[in-house]
Amino acid sequence: MGKAVPKIIKTRALQLIELYKDKFTTDFYKNKEFVKSLELPLSKTTVNKIVGYITRVMKKASSQ
Repeated sequence: MGKAVPKIIKTRALQLIELYKDKFTTDFYKNKEFVKSLELPLSKTTVNKIVGYITRVMKKASSQ
């Protein structure tokens, strides 16, 4: 069984992937710095959840 991710986290993460697909990699810390540079009004916890989901999606996409 996988981790349960709230719908709002998935939605925001997928929106960011659509807008900045070429900027994201499979490295959590690089993705986190990029999302921080966007200066979105998000809490630290929310940023970490979004970046974690983005990293997971990018890893899954690169393995296929």
